[in-house]
Amino acid sequence: MSADHEITFRLSGLNCAACVARAEKALQGVEGVDEAGVNLATESARVQYHAPASAGALAEAVEKAGYPPRTEEVTLDIEGMHCASCVGRVEQALAAVPGVAEAHVNLAAETALVRGYAGALDAAALEVAVREAGYPGRVRRDDAPAGADDDKAAAAAARARRQAGIAALLAAPVVVLEMGGHVLPGFAAWLHGLIGQQGSWTIQLVLTTLVMAGPGRAFYTRGVPLLLKGAPDMNALVALGTLAAWGYSTVALVAPGLLPEGTRAVYYEAAAVIATLILVGRWLEARAKGRTGAAIRKLAGMQARTARVERDGTPREVPVEEIVPGDIVHVRPGERIAVDGVVTGGESYVDESMITGEPVPVDKTEGTEVVGGTVNTTGALAFRATRVGRDTMLARIIEMVERAQGAKLPIQGLADRVVAVFVPVVMAVAALTVAVWLIFGPDPALTHALVAGVAVLIIACPCAMGLATPTSIMVGTGRAAEMGVLFRQGDALQRLEETRVVAFDKTGTLTEGRPELSRVVPAQGWAQDEVLRLAAAAEAQSEHPIAQAILRAARARGHEPAQPSAFDSVTGFGLRATVEGREVLVGARRLMEREGLVPGPLAEAADRMADKGQTPLFVAVDGQIAAAIGVADPAKPGARAAIDALHAMGFEVAMITGDARATARAIAAEMGIDRVEAEVLPEGKVDAVKRLREEAGAVAFVGDGINDAPALAESEVGIAIGTGTDVAIESADVVLASGELSGVVNAVHLSRAVMRNIRQNLFWAFGYNAALIPVAAGVLYPAFGVLLSPVLAAAAMSLSSVCVLTNALRLRRLAPALSGGRGGDAGPGVPVASMQPAPAE
Repeated sequence: MSADHEITFRLSGLNCAACVARAEKALQGVEGVDEAGVNLATESARVQYHAPASAGALAEAVEKAGYPPRTEEVTLDIEGMHCASCVGRVEQALAAVPGVAEAHVNLAAETALVRGYAGALDAAALEVAVREAGYPGRVRRDDAPAGADDDKAAAAAARARRQAGIAALLAAPVVVLEMGGHVLPGFAAWLHGLIGQQGSWTIQLVLTTLVMAGPGRAFYTRGVPLLLKGAPDMNALVALGTLAAWGYSTVALVAPGLLPEGTRAVYYEAAAVIATLILVGRWLEARAKGRTGAAIRKLAGMQARTARVERDGTPREVPVEEIVPGDIVHVRPGERIAVDGVVTGGESYVDESMITGEPVPVDKTEGTEVVGGTVNTTGALAFRATRVGRDTMLARIIEMVERAQGAKLPIQGLADRVVAVFVPVVMAVAALTVAVWLIFGPDPALTHALVAGVAVLIIACPCAMGLATPTSIMVGTGRAAEMGVLFRQGDALQRLEETRVVAFDKTGTLTEGRPELSRVVPAQGWAQDEVLRLAAAAEAQSEHPIAQAILRAARARGHEPAQPSAFDSVTGFGLRATVEGREVLVGARRLMEREGLVPGPLAEAADRMADKGQTPLFVAVDGQIAAAIGVADPAKPGARAAIDALHAMGFEVAMITGDARATARAIAAEMGIDRVEAEVLPEGKVDAVKRLREEAGAVAFVGDGINDAPALAESEVGIAIGTGTDVAIESADVVLASGELSGVVNAVHLSRAVMRNIRQNLFWAFGYNAALIPVAAGVLYPAFGVLLSPVLAAAAMSLSSVCVLTNALRLRRLAPALSGGRGGDAGPGVPVASMQPAPAE
């Protein structure tokens, strides 16, 4: 069989001819592959294949071989989507494009996020696929202005308002002509004498046709083709219902003899009012959708437009797009900082609340970092630009929020499955309704059948089901960003709600990450200063926080450490160095034991340090233990308050640390921590997370360092401290911009509020359809004589999606569960003894 398809992948990990051979073998092993060639120079694979092979199967095969295809993402702006059926149709169209790995459509944002294989993804093909599905779509450019979405939302709302207004003006006379006699005594007789029944119906025909062909045109231009293709959406339901009412009325007007005796009546007002009410509903929906993106617009509005930049030694105002890394930027009091940078001159307080959620301005002096989008308050500053354009923290935050808002949560799966068959089922129910009324209904049976059938078609609302989840996600993640909680992965909202344990890394997460030397206990025959001098010299090339604590203490005593002639870091144990020809070891007790050294009398001193929450270390010189030293790292303000709040929420709280068990237990007791995983080497944090999961349930891990990245990835939800390393942040699902642990509590609070809101929306969406479709079909008629008017059905349908949107917008008012604060003492913390000399013990 000849090849039907061809695809090119860009592969990762190709290093040699053996890699090429393995990758080609993996691809050729997929059933349906006709030819596969891998190019080492371009790191690409070109494959020709036919069914049953697929791009997904090929990617999976080569990834299992160890050479995963590179992926890229494309965002499309899509117009004309109104219900969940539209979402499913667009997703199917995009998924069928060669090179697409997955596609997620967000009805509330009217966007599609497509992840595909680099080298195989064709942006033009995506646009064509969406257009052929019946929805105009355009790939979003990387350089699209920040306010583009805002402008699009405003234009859509204005267009919907204009259409609803025109439809209302045209429909109002139709309602008066048909229904005026029921309200005003004598109106019907006066009208009949003026223009006659035939004239009244003719005017209604003209005005109703104008409503349908003018502002309501989209119902028919989109709905009818999809109906003919056998893939109807909500537009098709509206088109079918209004055309039925219009067609029946037109027959009654121009060919009354075709209808049974006693059934000659017109329903032009139903068709006109149905179209008008749905257009009004879409206008209200467009307004509400615009408000769901308020957080993104607020963030985008924080971007400065111009800045004063040194050019030829003189500050000149230039567009922010012209700033490049290394430029010196000047900021006056009250001005917004344009890009990220490092202060080179001046001193001021900067309001960073828009980024971190913390209300207290931060002192900025030479050498400190400033963030674009924040506001300089008191003094003048000069800073050197370090990150500009899409690399600034503000740009990254906006990107994170947009990505999270486009996520599809697992809870949405049920709605997707229902929506896939919803419209065809509704059409079948409408047909069954008409048949039952024609067979069993009272006279005039045809009239009753028409009213009930149209009501069923109109009242069914897949819109609410399509909006239930994405609107809550959009508003919730936007509110989270305002609190300084950034969801990098939208589905973390649901996973965080399902967690049972919150595990913290200790250093830099629960503590300040700036330990201080608190005690030195020299062995018999050693002077405290001598031990400190040698230990500092051994640590001179280390970047570890404990090493920096020893160096600061030595310099405070007047010792400028010498450089070691040899240095070897032993991860998780300590270090070995050669100082002035002497071998010096600095590390935990396990390092001494590994080297066969016995702490002896200093073990008791180390134990007492551990009992006080200090980290005990030993210093050995030339094979002899010379001293025990204690290092204390103060707890972050607010750590105890955050842990207490997590307990109140029903979580178990754990701490994972490399500290000795005694030290870890002392710190845990001070902070109220339930579980302790102590003496954990950096590579053991993943195993610690797995143990916690097995013993207590799903785990959220909170960390900040490079060695936390594997644990962040292993946990159900990884939460990174925003002041930590880029590696940790890239591995996390949630980022706390301020670094305050109150952000963990607020992240959980937001997760639970958003999931509760989604369930409320889904309950309403499903309950509305389950309850009112039978009512529209006429189940209440035998007992109560009630048959729902199609006009009331249209009003109910229009309001259903507005109710979902309004409920989601309540999340904008969600208050933080816990305020962060370096300004107050949120707990007792861990006491740190001042460094003091101590006799040998």
